[in-house]
Amino acid sequence: MKKKIVSALILALALTSAIALTGCGSKESDEKVIKVGATPAPHAEVLEVVKDKLAEEGYTLEIVEYNDYILPNRAVSEGEIDANYFQHISYLNNYNEENETDLMSAGSIHYEPFALYPGKTASIDSLADGAKIAVPNDGTNEGRALKLLEAEGLIELDPDAGFLATKLDIVKNPKKLEIVEMEAAQLPRVLTDVDMAVINGNYAIDAGLNLSDAIAVEADDSEAAEAYANVVAVKKGNENSDKIKALVEALQSEEVRKFMEETYGGAVVPLF
Repeated sequence: MKKKIVSALILALALTSAIALTGCGSKESDEKVIKVGATPAPHAEVLEVVKDKLAEEGYTLEIVEYNDYILPNRAVSEGEIDANYFQHISYLNNYNEENETDLMSAGSIHYEPFALYPGKTASIDSLADGAKIAVPNDGTNEGRALKLLEAEGLIELDPDAGFLATKLDIVKNPKKLEIVEMEAAQLPRVLTDVDMAVINGNYAIDAGLNLSDAIAVEADDSEAAEAYANVVAVKKGNENSDKIKALVEALQSEEVRKFMEETYGGAVVPLF
């Protein structure tokens, strides 16, 4: 009986040790895996560029692709991914305010100029009264799109509305343009159904649209260039972790700068 008890105790201790070692191994492994959420272009494409660089430092980069602007932030908040790279800082701040979250930027990477693309109508001079112009319907992006239309002399906005303007803030609309609000991801798909559309840089790239074909583009030195820096977003408190620092450093490398400049024809502007 004593031998059986001793054997059982030895077995139990062995199992406990095995579980503890497995747990330690898992924790150590997690610290070397960087799981990042991103929209397909340009963000996921840029992340692919730094995979090897991070591997040389002992990190495995896992890219999780999303096709909307809500799930990547929710995934960071809930700890499903370590970071995301898809949004500009103004959108992130607005998301935090609306959802009572505490996500924050770990570093600015690039800027994507908004552009006005032709649909049924090829030029601003050809726009008829009542023409339809599609814009993104989310928070800061709609205001940004309307600012571009204002810069082209098509509308005038209430100056107090700022980048949070909606079509309700239009105070002058001489051509009585119909502003069509819709989800940003849908804009390239409806381009042939409207006269023009102001399209987010990442969705324009993903749809194969060239900045050179745009009717109007945000100026690199505009207020928008500063307000809409695309960032790596993380949960507050994680911005100084070793793996997030390694990720940001890799994304702010000369290799990435060269890739952006050679690949996107001015549609993605490095900010480092």
